[in-house]
Amino acid sequence: MKTLGEFASILRSKNAGPLYVTFDIMFEDEGSYEAVKTSGALSAENVGRAYGVAPEKVEIYIYDLVTSIKITIPRKTVCGALDDDDIYGCQQHIPLSNIPVK
Repeated sequence: MKTLGEFASILRSKNAGPLYVTFDIMFEDEGSYEAVKTSGALSAENVGRAYGVAPEKVEIYIYDLVTSIKITIPRKTVCGALDDDDIYGCQQHIPLSNIPVK
């Protein structure tokens, strides 16, 4: 079984303000995009489980026109707080990349 990281051509994370982190998932071809989109792998429940976030706090945006998906979740801590271990939010995509896609 392949993972999301194997389907995506670009998978990155970044801050979406001081309270959220967002993930950009881009695909090189329509087939990979459709396989992931229709698999159910990127459900709010699966993403929430990967990040320890309640599913109702996971926002998923599907962009068919550009074969991309954006996901936004709350940060574990406010950006720049003493316990913040990734101030830019740029190293948060690994758990997402490991989600299996059937």
